[in-house]
Amino acid sequence: MNTALAITYILTVMLLIATPGPVVALVVATASAAGPRKAFSTAIGTNWASLMLIALASYIIVASAAVNVVLLNMLSLLGCLFIGYLALDALKNNPASADAQSPDKQAMQGGLWHGFIVGISNPKDIIFFISFFPQFIQITSSSKHSLILLSLLWVVIDFAILGLYIFMTRKLLSKTSSHLISRGAGVALLLIALSGLIYNVRELFNLS
Repeated sequence: MNTALAITYILTVMLLIATPGPVVALVVATASAAGPRKAFSTAIGTNWASLMLIALASYIIVASAAVNVVLLNMLSLLGCLFIGYLALDALKNNPASADAQSPDKQAMQGGLWHGFIVGISNPKDIIFFISFFPQFIQITSSSKHSLILLSLLWVVIDFAILGLYIFMTRKLLSKTSSHLISRGAGVALLLIALSGLIYNVRELFNLS
C-alpha cells in the first residue's frame, strides 16, 4: 500500500467531511433536538447513502458508464425540496421542549430515513467520487482493492467526524446553545436547499 497517498487521502477526506453542509447541519440539528441516539441513526442513514453513491461511482469508473446529467439534476432538485422541508421542521421545533414532545413528533426529527434522503439527495456526489477516487486509485496495486479501501476509509472517517459533531453538540453546550445551534443548522439547511434549487433549475434550463 502507498502510505503517503493513503495519508493524503485521509487528510483530504477529513477536511471534506468536516466542512459544514446539509449532512452536518442535519446531524447537528438532530443532536440538539432529539438527542445523540437519533443523531447517530441519522449519521448511519447519511453514510448508507454515501456508500450507495460510492458504489455507483465505482461502477462508472470501472465500466466507464455514461452519466445522465438531466436525471442527476432532477434527482438533486427533489433532494433540495426535501432538505428545505427538514430546514423548516428544524426551525419550527424547540429543542428545549423535546422531552415534552410525543414519540411521533420526536420521530420526525432526523433518523435513519431522513439521513439517507439528505445523503442521497445530491447525486452529483457521484460525479465528485468519479473525479476524486482516480486521484488515489494507486493506493494499492489493484484498482478494485483500492476502491474498496478508499470506501472503507471514507466510512470510518465519516462516522468519526459526525460522532465528534454529535459529542460537541450534546456534551459541551448548554440547552440555550443547543437551541441556537438547532436554529442555525435549520437556517443552514434552508440556505443549502435554496441555493441547490437555484443551481439545478439553472442547469436544467441550460440543458433544455
